Amino acid sequence: MLNISRGIIPTAKRVVIYGPEGVGKTSLAAEFPQSLFIDLERGSETMDVNRINGITTWTELIRAVLEVANTPDCCKTLVIDTLDYAERLAVEKVCADNNIKSIESMPYGKAYTILGETFQKLLDACDKVRDSGKHVLLIAHAKMRKFEQPDEQGSYDRWETKLSRQVAPLVKEWCDLLLFLNFKVTVIKTDKNTVKGVGGRRIMYTNHHPCWDAKNRFNLPDELDLGFEGIAHIFGDVPKPLSPLEELRKRMDDDGISDLEIQKLVSAKGHFSEDTEINDYPVDFIKGWLLPNWAAISRDILDNPTAPF
Repeated sequence: MLNISRGIIPTAKRVVIYGPEGVGKTSLAAEFPQSLFIDLERGSETMDVNRINGITTWTELIRAVLEVANTPDCCKTLVIDTLDYAERLAVEKVCADNNIKSIESMPYGKAYTILGETFQKLLDACDKVRDSGKHVLLIAHAKMRKFEQPDEQGSYDRWETKLSRQVAPLVKEWCDLLLFLNFKVTVIKTDKNTVKGVGGRRIMYTNHHPCWDAKNRFNLPDELDLGFEGIAHIFGDVPKPLSPLEELRKRMDDDGISDLEIQKLVSAKGHFSEDTEINDYPVDFIKGWLLPNWAAISRDILDNPTAPF
């Protein structure tokens, strides 16, 4: 008998994001539900995120991913930052297994066939994470490549993941959502009849374009402002983001710091009088000074409990 069903089946999502340096790839990843980073490039060190430390080999990477799959409630989203570095570990594994110093020492076809088969093991491990109910987010750098269509004259530049030609197609096929992150620049003509680029708004591109790779299975618009809000509905029930004051209160509770201790320090720094209650602090002050400097503020208070500041 055929077991036929109908309707959307809720599943965890497989996501790949890529883009040039500084566009905000890691910051976006940190916005995903309960992110846990395998931070191979240590790009999240200035961010308050959970991470798995000490991954330096391909074997350790695969083992860590499988352990996440087998550990309930350790996270809701596993982030691997970056795929480029993961591929480097895979190359090292191939070289070690074949007792060679460089993958280029092997015949070209054989070497990269083995590399593709090796890298597939990481994607298979990521599928086990997905099967356990956790989203998987893979981050990659971007590179620009000259592209020539065989049936057209001329060539043009296009953005791609910074992966080998054997690994990149595997990753693109594997994911449900491939987002290209970039700065949107508009070219205008000046009064002197020259052109210049203006703008720089950060954009997530969601669909294929001759100038970049992207795809989605969720009927997203072609462009979204960079941020989790535009794609949050894809990932089910996401808790409402805390307000700046709620975030401050949460950090105070986590570190065991009282209102009076904060008010004394803020007064000593010359911002507000000591009798100004935290609930009366302007939102811009909480977002612009207290939260960004929380690590130092908490350390000052906890290390000097009797200090008048």
